[in-house]
This record gives sequence, C-alpha cells and structure tokens, in this order.
Amino acid sequence: MAKLSILEFPDARLRTVAKPVTVFDAELEQLVQDMLETMYDANGIGLAATQVDVHKRVVVMDLSEDASEPRVFINPEVEPLTEDLHRYDEGCLSVPGFYETVIRPERVKVTAQNEKGESYELIAEELLAVCIQHELDHLNGKLFVDHISRLKRDRIRKKLEKQHRLSQ
Repeated sequence: MAKLSILEFPDARLRTVAKPVTVFDAELEQLVQDMLETMYDANGIGLAATQVDVHKRVVVMDLSEDASEPRVFINPEVEPLTEDLHRYDEGCLSVPGFYETVIRPERVKVTAQNEKGESYELIAEELLAVCIQHELDHLNGKLFVDHISRLKRDRIRKKLEKQHRLSQ
C-alpha cells in the first residue's frame, strides 16, 4: 500500500468531474487500499479519489472509532428520501483546519458498487448520509465550501494559500 498526496483547496484539480469506473481489476483494488491508508493516516472519515488526483468515481469511508469498518462506494448515486434537511458542521481533508455548517438532506438512498463490481443499495441517515453526500460532491467537482457564503469561502481560500506559501 502507498500513502497518496491529498490535494488542497483551491487546487483546480479538485474541480474535475470524475469518470465512472468500468474496469474492476487489481489496479482498482490497489487504489481502494491506498485511499484507505491515506484516509486513516490523515485521520479522516471519508476520501474521494478526486482528492488524490485520480478522477474516477471511487469513495472510501470509515465512520467507526477504531478504523474497523471500511466502506467502498464505486460509481455511487444518491437519492434524497426526505425533504427534511440536516445542519452539520463539515470539515474536509482538502480544506484542512476549517469547519462550516452545511445543510443537506437528512436521509438518502445510496446505490453503488464495491471494488469487485458487485452492486448494492443502502439507506443512510445522520453522519453516514452527510459523509456520502460530501464525498459524492467531490466526485462532481464540488467542495463543502461551495455550500457556504462567498465571503467565508474566499477567507478560507486566502488563509490556505498563505499557509501553502509559508510552508514552501
């Protein structure tokens, strides 16, 4: 396994719309394992392939306290099951150190495939629903900062650009 580099906002590559996965092979399984290792190393709970500059519709996630429940979503599709909205403070490995309140559907149905290409569905609520929608946004070239005001987004961008300049 290999730890991958995580792109940070405002990197333009984060705006790339990911392509569907059509080949389920050892290379895809390796990508999934590398993404899980990268996510765990960064103390994250979700990671989209777009965040590691791989523009395929692949998401990994683990909401457990002890990193014992890895989940894989390939070619995920999300359908809201309620008009009820949930406010949640979201953070992101691509926007390190920042958290903002985002409003999303409270309950969703997810259709996806695993790394073997097997299709499945699940109903997600609470944190799982938030995380799936957040990661699916990445696959569509969106970030959680796109759900907040332009003023807040610009402040975050400027702070991250300054941090990046100072670290070079």
